[in-house]
Order: sequence, then C-alpha cells, then structure tokens
Amino acid sequence: MNVLPLIVVAAFLTAIISGLFGMAGGLVFMGIIALFLGVAEAMVVHGAVQSVSNSYRAFLLRGTVRWDILGWTAVGALPAALLMLSVSFLPSKAQLYLALGLLPLLLWLPKRWLSGDAQKPTHAALCGAMVMGLNLSAGVAGPALDFFYVKTTLTRQQIVATKAVTMFASHLVKIVYFGIPLARGVGLSGLPPWWVFAAAVPAVMAGTFIGTRLLARFSDVGFKHYTRILVTVIGGIYLWRGLALL
Repeated sequence: MNVLPLIVVAAFLTAIISGLFGMAGGLVFMGIIALFLGVAEAMVVHGAVQSVSNSYRAFLLRGTVRWDILGWTAVGALPAALLMLSVSFLPSKAQLYLALGLLPLLLWLPKRWLSGDAQKPTHAALCGAMVMGLNLSAGVAGPALDFFYVKTTLTRQQIVATKAVTMFASHLVKIVYFGIPLARGVGLSGLPPWWVFAAAVPAVMAGTFIGTRLLARFSDVGFKHYTRILVTVIGGIYLWRGLALL
C-alpha cells in the first residue's frame, strides 16, 4: 500500500479539525503518520505540515490574536527549548503513543485542583514551558495548550488564533530539533518525497479555510465542551495503541 497519498489526505482532514477545534487536528495527524514513519521522521513531517496549518489559521484569524499572552508564553518557552536541546531526547513509538494518550487527561482536572488560565502572565509562561517541552518530547502539545485556554473567558476565535501562533513557533523549533540530528545520522531518505510536502500545502490551506468557516457555527461554550470530548476520545485510542506496543 502506498501511504504517501494517505499523508496528504490526512493533512487535509486534520487541518479541518484544527481549524474547528484548534490543536485536536495535530493530535490526530501525529498518530496517523507515526504508524508509517519513524519517530524522528514523523516529528519533522508533523512539524512541517502543522506549521503551514497553524500559520494560515493565524492569518485567517489575525485580528483576534492575543499578542500579550504570546509574549508571556515566549518567556516560558525559551528556557524549555534550551533545556530540551541539551537533553536531545527521542521517544520510542510506545512512549510517543502513551504520551499522546495521557495528555488529554489535563483537560479533565477539576478546577479546584489545578486550573490553567493563559490570561494570567505566570500561567502563560508556564504554558509556554509545557508546550515547548511536550512538543519536543511527545511531538504534540495540543491538550496541554488547551488546558490553559479551555477555561478562559476568551472567545473561540481568540483561542484558536492565539494557539495557532503558539504552535507555529513551537513546530518550527521541532523541525530544527529533530531535523538536524536526523540529517547528520541516517540522513533524510526516510522522509516522504518533496511532492508530498508540495501537495500537502494546498490541502492543509483548504482544510484550514473550511475549518475556520465551520468554527463560526459553534458557540463559545459548545466549542470548549466538544474540544474536551474529541481530544479525550482520540487520547483513549492512542493510549490503547501505546500499551499494545509495550
């Protein structure tokens, strides 16, 4: 079976999910491509495709980006990136799926136990550190990012747009983090050919456009509710997959 066209189709469908629910699409896409690619290769492909998706989504919703929150997020992300670069951690596939499966649990923590609010500077900085650390270890940090946004008073457009800019920057760092060691080690032969990336760009842009248009049909309350449910269902599937690989 030729899986290369499947990667393009998956990029299109998950871009719709991302445009509608934010980070859930990235969670789905990583799980799909990790079935067919090595962990390092999946990280690079995921970073490249999601960078296009997030940057275009941020452009479409550019008027609603909360740049003040992003500034504090960067304060926490920078030291986390430097720490991860000094460790150079590469998870196994079992560890990858287990991490993907467990991350959604953050969204169900009772507010009285631990509550994330990206509108608070200290929380935004902690968000940046967690997102960068998880993105460079598990490859995906959407549920952790959702944890800091799902309980805020921001509108759904502000949430999706601000998270999109956050993940765009984080994915660029991920490409460098996994891409340079991959090129120096086994080389880039394990990556899909150039035409897959070329085909994925318009597919992702189309999916993102559709998803952001569907977003307008949701209420802010419904958006946050269904985000938690969708991400949790996906997480359950990945948890099962990770346990099966142990």
